[in-house]
Amino acid sequence: MIKILYIIFLSLIVANCSFKNVVKHHGVPFLEKKQAALIVNEANKNDITKILGNPSTTSKFDNDIWIYIERKQTQSELKNLGRMKIYKNDVLVLEIDDYGILKKKEFYNKDDMENIKIVEATTQAGFKKNSFIYEFMSSMRQKINDPLGVRAKKRKEISQR
Repeated sequence: MIKILYIIFLSLIVANCSFKNVVKHHGVPFLEKKQAALIVNEANKNDITKILGNPSTTSKFDNDIWIYIERKQTQSELKNLGRMKIYKNDVLVLEIDDYGILKKKEFYNKDDMENIKIVEATTQAGFKKNSFIYEFMSSMRQKINDPLGVRAKKRKEISQR
């Protein structure tokens, strides 16, 4: 009887296990194939939204910039204890002029992003303790913390004793 229960228990465990990798998908599916249908100086905003849908991110400078993202993650090997690993990371940047026509198209995949150089230089603070900005901000902080000047009067009385 116990052997039968063990067999049933093990068969349930094995039946629920899956050897297929779990894939988490985010963004526009098949972005690389869909972006090939967009032709610079011919496609307009309506064509873009019809093919790709609404953008993941938009930006408004001189021209509209629409950004589409596709990311796929799966669990890594057993030796990494099942941490998620990115195996597809595509980004499409579209620049659209004031008339709604596609002017520029840039496609980046995972390999392109790994080759981007990031500058490690840092900027220094633009003010010193004796600068106008520092003095102004210090006085504002003092007025916010003590609007009636009560603390300053108490300090003055204590120093006179």
